[in-house]
Amino acid sequence: MGAKSLVSMGVVPEELTEDNYENWKACLQSYLIGQGLWDVVSGVDPKPEKLTGFIAKHEETEAFQTWRKKNAIALHAIQMSCGADALVTIRETDSAKFAWDHLVELRHHRTQRSPQVERSIHIQGTRNFRRYECLFKAVDDGDWVTTKAFLDHDPDAVRASISPTNETALHVAILAGHAHIVKELVKLMTPKDLELRSGLGETALTTAAISGVTKMAKAIVEQYPSAVCVGNEHGQIPVIVASFYDQKDMVRYLYSVTPIEELSPEKGTNGATLLNFLVSANIYDIALHLLKHYRHLSFTKDYYGNYTVRMLARKPSAFLSGSKLLFWERWIYSFIYVRPFDGPIAEDHEHLDQLPADEENPENSQQDHHLGDHIIVHVPRRWRGLIWKLLLRFVPDLKHIYEAKWTHVGSSQLLDCIFEEIPYLTSSQLEMFGINQAIYDAIKHGIIEFIVALIKHDPESIWRKGVKGRTMFSHAVVLRQEKIFSLVYGLGIKKNVIARRHDIFHNNILHLAGKLSPPSQLDRVSGAALQMQRELQWFKEVESMVQAKYKEEFNEYHKTPIHVFIEEHAELVKQGESWMKSTAASCMVVATLIAALMFTTAFTLPGGTKNDTGIPVFIKSKAFMVFIASDALSLFSSSTSVLMFLGILTSRYAAEDFLKSLPIKLIIGLSSLFFSIVSMMVAFGSAIFVVLCQELSWISFPIIALACIPITFFALLQFPLLVEIVTCTYGRSIFDKPTKRPY
Repeated sequence: MGAKSLVSMGVVPEELTEDNYENWKACLQSYLIGQGLWDVVSGVDPKPEKLTGFIAKHEETEAFQTWRKKNAIALHAIQMSCGADALVTIRETDSAKFAWDHLVELRHHRTQRSPQVERSIHIQGTRNFRRYECLFKAVDDGDWVTTKAFLDHDPDAVRASISPTNETALHVAILAGHAHIVKELVKLMTPKDLELRSGLGETALTTAAISGVTKMAKAIVEQYPSAVCVGNEHGQIPVIVASFYDQKDMVRYLYSVTPIEELSPEKGTNGATLLNFLVSANIYDIALHLLKHYRHLSFTKDYYGNYTVRMLARKPSAFLSGSKLLFWERWIYSFIYVRPFDGPIAEDHEHLDQLPADEENPENSQQDHHLGDHIIVHVPRRWRGLIWKLLLRFVPDLKHIYEAKWTHVGSSQLLDCIFEEIPYLTSSQLEMFGINQAIYDAIKHGIIEFIVALIKHDPESIWRKGVKGRTMFSHAVVLRQEKIFSLVYGLGIKKNVIARRHDIFHNNILHLAGKLSPPSQLDRVSGAALQMQRELQWFKEVESMVQAKYKEEFNEYHKTPIHVFIEEHAELVKQGESWMKSTAASCMVVATLIAALMFTTAFTLPGGTKNDTGIPVFIKSKAFMVFIASDALSLFSSSTSVLMFLGILTSRYAAEDFLKSLPIKLIIGLSSLFFSIVSMMVAFGSAIFVVLCQELSWISFPIIALACIPITFFALLQFPLLVEIVTCTYGRSIFDKPTKRPY
């Protein structure tokens, strides 16, 4: 039963999306209950133990066979109704319970409690709020005198829930940001009181971690150091909560006071969860410090079922290859020095999370001074502060560029630390945390640093095949990642072996080059014609690598590479033809008008001719000669443009024509048209000057200046297109062919 039939039968209203989660869950749960499958999905009917020994070779228990069948049917129903995007996250599991928990219960667990629990909390919180309303108001207003008076009268109120959402007075003070009240309240509480959770499931310290106010967290930790080991209702300790909410200063403080043993893989998922949150928050110095203590954390599943290496493979912004820097930003980037992270976390990294230097915040100024020390490394130290302030003032986004490079250095070091362990892992361990999917994701996002680091530490990874039997370079071809594919040129003789590999469909690498690019890669090039040109460039490049026999080789569907290319790109060829013809037709109209105008103007000379001789009146004027020359040039260039556009309109539009033939014609046509417009305006200006130079020469200059407006508009509208076509056709190859290995 496919997804379409599930929807059409009304089992689920539509495939799972972010907006229809509740409806999807309710409908599919009802369906599973009705089919007698819910016990398997909910875990009420657990997986029976398989028989072992001689008997197991001949038969399985009836209970196990029944369970396996129900599990398969339930898993199929979940997979076929969740949609393609969600299916990616559960396609590797063989457990219906795991798939359901991942898509439904885990998401539900993250976001909210059951309605019954929420209602109970609300009722209890409302009752307590009425009783402690005066205390709540005093704490919320920061009035310690009134708060202390209330607590002196009722000492037990310090541990009571006083808000509608069941927060204690300490929770309320933290949320209101009153550090002085927090400090006093902590003195009145016991360690057990600090473990109390609010209606939102947070302890006092995890609430402080969310707020990001380090002063309040220090007040709690200094009084009761063990509070750093007490988690919220999900079991996540304060440093994890702070990293989840991207509170960098808080993370640094809490990490420094949290026993490292609490983050050990043997203690549960806290270590792996913190590591992944640190990666998400770009706090790589702490992540690296943690990973060096527990090397296997990156291969340990976190609370949400994620692995660090797979998170990095889906985070292109953490690497230079995924950063969108302008040319001048890249120039500045190349001059910035970032000291590699070494050993425990250092205070001199804290400046990254501060605002630019200012007089109102001397602490920030001091930390930015340290930041300047990283950049202005060749200047005496006594001058660095002044130079740094001037750079911040006059160089836009300098701090942003430095932070980007700091992130890139940290992520690269973290990758190296992770991949150092790869050679010591077994194939089953690599499969368990999804190394093949990580490689695919990294290639999909164009993270060349990920692939380079992997090959450096595990050279044999170039031969590793995914579920479709494709190597990393095969993936690079399919996903059109030219920078990653170019690494193959640094492999020497191995390049020839890689070019001979086939996938499970017996596609060689040229068959894969014949497939259509993913939409995200096609959209990088404007215009269907230029997209088709880029596709041909890819096909020709790969074709130059393979032996002649592979060009005629058949795949499983009895198709040669060129047949695959033609079939996959048939629609793109039609779109390219339409784009070319519409562009050529529009420009041809303009070129034809200019040619007709210039031809007519050549016989209606400015000022006319002498009646008796037919000689032009201004024959001796230099401006008149400029007019004649520019008129002729405009006529010839517009005629050339017309012919080129006519050639485009009458072209056969075969696929290979988009590589050189059609782009060259368009380049000549647009260039000639642009030149003809310029020449026409020069002819117009010189004619005006010739006619008016005797009496009204003063007015000729403004008119000539206005003649530049059409040229400017044409340049703004069409010149970028011309430049892009020239760059794509004659510019530097999209493939880098390194002379030495980059790893």
